[in-house]
Amino acid sequence: MAAIVFDLDGTLIDSAPDIHAALNQVMTEAGGSPFDLATVISFIGGGVPLLVERALQAQGRPMAEHATLTARMLQVYGAASAVRTRLYPGLPETLETLRAAGHALGICTNKPEAPARDILDAFDLTRFFPVIIGGDTLAVKKPDPAPLEAAYAALPAGPRIYVGDSETDAETARRAGVPFLLFTEGYRKSPVEALPHRARFDDYAGFPALLAGAA
Repeated sequence: MAAIVFDLDGTLIDSAPDIHAALNQVMTEAGGSPFDLATVISFIGGGVPLLVERALQAQGRPMAEHATLTARMLQVYGAASAVRTRLYPGLPETLETLRAAGHALGICTNKPEAPARDILDAFDLTRFFPVIIGGDTLAVKKPDPAPLEAAYAALPAGPRIYVGDSETDAETARRAGVPFLLFTEGYRKSPVEALPHRARFDDYAGFPALLAGAA
């Protein structure tokens, strides 16, 4: 059976609406302007510090604000991280199928571990994932392969698969030397063809069959 590790934002959950609301609250509190949803989606992919950095750069604000606004973003988002967030269709049923088949499942995300666990708890998904590596679990984040390798090290041995939606995920898998399955309905910024991947999918209903051919 395979050791399958998933990204979180844009892969298992559509969290952009809550990230959008939290970032706009933080920026307007600091005297900035709100962003539209598409712009915030373009900021997602490297964790909260990079999200805030991109927001400051977009509005020409000084990086001296970065630490304060990052801390505030973590506070605001942590208090309401699952209000507008939704699971991608078919996900719980697919996770049940994978677990019943004996696959070992884990999470490797750049979202800080505490809010990642909070969201998984809110949707009753924690039970599927005995291993959850967040963006602050180690000293480094994706695309450094160390977080992904730590997730595999904590799972039972088996063929390794990484599932994600973004350029960061594709590069992480490449550096770790594992097959990458690309979920095309997430937050990537490049064309599908630009991301190296073993296979791609847009619907979790077909994921078990796809996995059989990709492992």
